[in-house]
This record gives sequence, structure tokens and C-alpha cells, in this order.
Amino acid sequence: MCGIVGYIGHREAYPIIIEGLKRLEYRGYDSAGIALFDGNDLKISKTKGKVSDLEQRSEQEITKNGSLGIGHTRWATHGVPNDVNSHPHASNSGDLAIIHNGIIENYDALKKELISRGYTFQSDTDTEVLINLIEDVKKKENVKLGKAIQIALNQVIGAYAIAVFDKTKPGEVVIARLGSPLAVGIGKDEFFIASDASPFIEYTKNAIYLEDEEMAIIRLGKDIKIRKIKDDSLVDPYVQELQMNLEQIEKGGYDHFMLKEIHEQPRAIRDTYRGRLLRDKAIIKMAGVEDNMKKFLNADRIIIVACGTSWHAGLVAEYIFEEFSRIPVEVEYASEFRYRNPVITEKDVVIAISQSGETADTLAAIKLAKSKGAFVFGVCNVVGSSIARETDAGAYTHAGPEIGVASTKAFTTQITVLTLMALRLARAKGTMSSSDFRLHIQELELIPQKVEQLLKVDEHVKDIAKQYLLSTNCLYLGRGYNFPVALEGALKLKEISYIHAEGYPAAEMKHGPIALIDDRMPVIVIATSKGHYEKVVSNIQEIKSRKGKIIAIVTKGDTAVKEIADHVIEIPESEEAFSPLLTTIPLQLLSYHIAVMRNCNVDQPRNLAKSVTVE
Repeated sequence: MCGIVGYIGHREAYPIIIEGLKRLEYRGYDSAGIALFDGNDLKISKTKGKVSDLEQRSEQEITKNGSLGIGHTRWATHGVPNDVNSHPHASNSGDLAIIHNGIIENYDALKKELISRGYTFQSDTDTEVLINLIEDVKKKENVKLGKAIQIALNQVIGAYAIAVFDKTKPGEVVIARLGSPLAVGIGKDEFFIASDASPFIEYTKNAIYLEDEEMAIIRLGKDIKIRKIKDDSLVDPYVQELQMNLEQIEKGGYDHFMLKEIHEQPRAIRDTYRGRLLRDKAIIKMAGVEDNMKKFLNADRIIIVACGTSWHAGLVAEYIFEEFSRIPVEVEYASEFRYRNPVITEKDVVIAISQSGETADTLAAIKLAKSKGAFVFGVCNVVGSSIARETDAGAYTHAGPEIGVASTKAFTTQITVLTLMALRLARAKGTMSSSDFRLHIQELELIPQKVEQLLKVDEHVKDIAKQYLLSTNCLYLGRGYNFPVALEGALKLKEISYIHAEGYPAAEMKHGPIALIDDRMPVIVIATSKGHYEKVVSNIQEIKSRKGKIIAIVTKGDTAVKEIADHVIEIPESEEAFSPLLTTIPLQLLSYHIAVMRNCNVDQPRNLAKSVTVE
């Protein structure tokens, strides 16, 4: 959530920052702002609303000259969304400007202390407190900006990613992070600053990702200096070569990023198992698993920690790991796990799942698990992300950048990685025969082709969506492997169309939800031919007898459900364990089309952020 963009170099800063803020819109925000140094003075323009609103205001308020600037998209925490609370914020003197992602938890006490010293505040934000604290330290201690920031940050409690500029030192920007991501793009005589690499990908492929409790002083004509905030020790910068390209983060002719990413799933799944699934040799190779095989084989249990869609992928993995490799699995919300006093030992393996690799609760859960001696394995999509660095080992999905807030290809590629892991462990433990193993990897290799076939139901799903766009409630039902898919389908509908929806195990319908069913209640039922089919058909009959409207996801060739359901969407036949990779596709499309027809902002749903990097 929130987005930071900054530039210092030889180009005009304004267009780089505005375009960068647009690329970070997917993170979720309610206001935007920019500060430019024109060679003489600091000019700030900010507004509640979209980056497009900021562009219009900037036309009237500031000149666009200058090769140094910082910009921000804000997601409100302290203070309501309005023009005054938007970032950047200036210090009382007007010399310093800051943009900040995160939360300063002790801001109230700091604010009272600063007020007692004569400081005044225009906004309700914790960020304005921080920039005035930095200014106060700079004056009292008579130190340079970098040192003042270091001293100030040692006084604050909370999370932050900041970029600070002092107009009296126009060739320098200071940045720091704790708990919120921050990257620096390294160009020729220029530097780019951003929450992720998407704002500067066309300018440079070289980037440095700050670690927690690190700060960097960026000066024109000099090498970047990185120091530890706590002890001032120097850190050798590690420059990474970025793997993404500009084409990956543009819509490519689709109306929305979400639709593009739904259609990218065949490629994303192939890319995720490419080089890992070797069908001809009947083997699976995953370095993170191979190098730590004893940890997995000797584990008393696997604990999966995740949030949101990643948690649903973890639920699917619970079925797969227990079925294939016979290792007990528990799936935990990271946000609850971190605040319990969970029983964790050195014999546990913790798998942390996150698309962004920056999810605050999942990072906290990782640190807790490591403190208890558990082996922690990360599954994430972003190379160089915090979770990739914090875990003992891991595996990347290869979904490519996911811009739409509602995860689609992240879900299917996470399931793909977790399935590969479960199959590899099954062979190592001897819990799956050679013939079954070969059968499963052959079937898994065919999944992208089946997803491509399934995407052809788009127009059919669109026709169904037209009939339910005015619904106010919806039920999703599934059993076994497809119960988590029911949860995920309901989440997608809630996220982007703002229709209340709930997912349930189909058998639980009689324990409460059946009371909701009437002729206005659409019920989406996953009724594939493998996995308790007769039981699900019975559930469908119970819904139909109460006049519920049934949308059924069935295996191609089904006849029994077709006679009962109001609408049927067919999927190709597959192994039961792999069916979630198929059944989720029509549910994604259904949510998408309903949201579009309701004129919802599909890629940037209200109140949501792509990466929840603060509590």
C-alpha cells in the first residue's frame, strides 16, 4: 500500500515521477502529491483523489522544471484522506520535505514534545511529525541531514519507508526503510527511488533493495552510501539485475490488468514449472527443496502462513501435501499466528506464501517462526523481496508482475509451486509409486493447455454475469480440494464488485447458510466429477428445492448437474488434486465481468491495496 517515487539526475523529474506514480496505482491509494526542486525553491502540489487529479492541479500550482523530485500515493492511516494530509509534507522551516509509507506508532508523544518546543502542525498525519522531528534533531545536534534522520529514526517506533530532501542541499536525497519496501534504480549519473522497480524499469535494469533498518544517502556524482540505522555501520550495496520488462507491466490491449493477468495464466503456470518439471526424465528438480530435503523429510509437520488469496493457496496445499507426501499440515492466517503464542519447534517446517514478498503480517510470522528454531521456506513472486531475503530457503513463482489488486495468476502459480514441492517430497518419502508420480507430472504439464481451452468460456461466463450483476449476496460451495476455491471465488467477487459473498464447504450448507437461500440467491457450486460428486449433487438438489439460482462448475460431459442447474460452466477433466487450477478460472472471469458491468474500478477496488505492508 502507498507508493513512493523519486528521481535525482539529469532528466526532467516531473514526467518520471508522474508516470511512476501511475505505475504504482495498483498498490492502492486515496491521494497523491509531488515535490519538485526547480533550482531555487521547493514546490509542492498534492490532492485527494487520483494521480490524474494531481496532474490537473500541478498544471496550476507548480512549474515542472527541475531534475530532482519526490512523489507519493497515500493510503490513509493517520488522518482522513484530504489535500492537507496528502504527502509530501514539509517541515516548519520549509527546508525539508518527506514522503513516507508506514506508521509511526509513537507519533502522538513525539508530537506533544515538538509542540512544547514551538512546532506547529497543519495535518493530522504521523508523517508531518516525523519530518519536524528530523528538523528538530538537525538543528539541536547541528548535524547533516543523513545523521539527523538516523538519530530521529532511532527515536521512533513503527514502520517506514521514507525519502527526504533538504532544499539547502539540492544534490542529495536520503532514504530509509523498516518494514516497507524501497528500491533504488542505478542509472548513468542518475538515481531512481521507488516502492518497487516498476516506475524505473525503462531507464535501468540495475537496482538496490534496502534491507530493514538501512538508510542510504544518494548524491549526484557519487556512489550510493548505505548504513545501518542503529549502529551507523557501512553496508556493501548489492546491485541486482531486474528481470521484468516494460511490456510486462502494460495492459497489452486488454481493458484491465486483471483480465490480462487472467489470460496470462497458461504462460505463468508453464513458466513456474519450466526447468523444475522434467517429464521425460520423470523427475522434479527444485533447488530450495533438494538442498533442504532432510528438513522436510524429518519434519513433524508443515505450518503454512499467509494472508488473503495466498492463504487460500495454502489451504489447497494442505490437501495436496497430506495426500501426496503424508506430512501433517496446518494453515494459519499470518495476522493471527504472529499474535498467538504458537507451539513451534525445530522439527517444524514453516512455509510462508506471499505474492509481493512484502506482506507485513507474513514477515512478522516468519521472524517469529525463526526465533523458535523452525526452518522457514518462502514462496513468493518478487525477486529480492523481503520474504525472499528473510526465509532460510524458498522457491519463486514466475507469474511476472501482477498489477491488478485482485490476485489471479499469483494464486494459480502458488498452487503450482506447492504442488511441485508435494510431488517431490512424495517421491523422496516413497508415499507415491513411480507410476502414479509419472501420471501426475504428465497431468500437471497439461494444465496450461487446459487453462487455455477453459479461457474460451469467457463469453459464456459474461452472459451469466449479466443476470446476476444486481445481486446483493452470493454463496460459493465446494468440497475437498475445491473448498478453498469456493473461498477464493467469494473473495474475488467481494473484492472487485462489492457484492457480499461467502464460501463454504458444501456439506456445511445445512449448518446455517441454507437459511439464506431463496429465488434471489445465486449459489455457485463446484461440482467436478472427481471428489464427492454424488454428495455435491445432493447439495445442489437441496438448493434447487428452495428455489436457489445455481451456477455450476462441472467436468466436461456432465449430465446429472446439467439437468438441475440454471447455468453450467464446463472445465476439462483432470486429476482431482489439480482441479483447483481449472475451477478457479471461471470464477475469476465471473467476478471480473460482474464488476465491469457494475462500473467498479476493477484494478483498483476501493479501500484495498495490492501489498499490505503495514498492519
